[in-house]
Amino acid sequence: MKKLMIQSLVLGCAMGVVSVAAHAQSSADKSFVKDAAEGGMAEVQLGKLAEQKATNPDVKAFGHKMVVDHTRLNEKMKPVAEKMGVSLPSSPSMAQKAMYEDLKMKSGANFDKAYIEAMVKDHHKDLNDFTNEYNSTQYMPLKNTVGEGRTVIKQHTEMVDSLAKKMNISVPNS
Repeated sequence: MKKLMIQSLVLGCAMGVVSVAAHAQSSADKSFVKDAAEGGMAEVQLGKLAEQKATNPDVKAFGHKMVVDHTRLNEKMKPVAEKMGVSLPSSPSMAQKAMYEDLKMKSGANFDKAYIEAMVKDHHKDLNDFTNEYNSTQYMPLKNTVGEGRTVIKQHTEMVDSLAKKMNISVPNS
């Protein structure tokens, strides 16, 4: 009887530790999902703006790719967020909205340069964030979705870096 009580106590403590660890991870995961959703929406909006305003055909094509790919990634994240109990935001963050408004006021080569500069900065940050989340999450549906997103964002980062170099825009060291 005493042995059974000790086993129950140990099991209960172990479950409590697992529960606390899962909760802490879940909180970080939920924050990532919200941030990724805001970023994905911003990529789509900015991509549409580039499709309309870019004068460089490569910048216009890159904007189109952002719309297509980030719309698809956003759709893949929705069921994962739902399973996690995360309410996705309905719009990009205030900083992302401000970037949109700033870019909207530009035209011609000034727009092209500013858009590509923003995309270089954003995609390097996103690649880092997605890599960190992929390495830290224990929730497999999220890990799988983040892994797929990371692959797409890595491709975007390589594309925008190449485009930036053609436009004499500096890129971070990889």
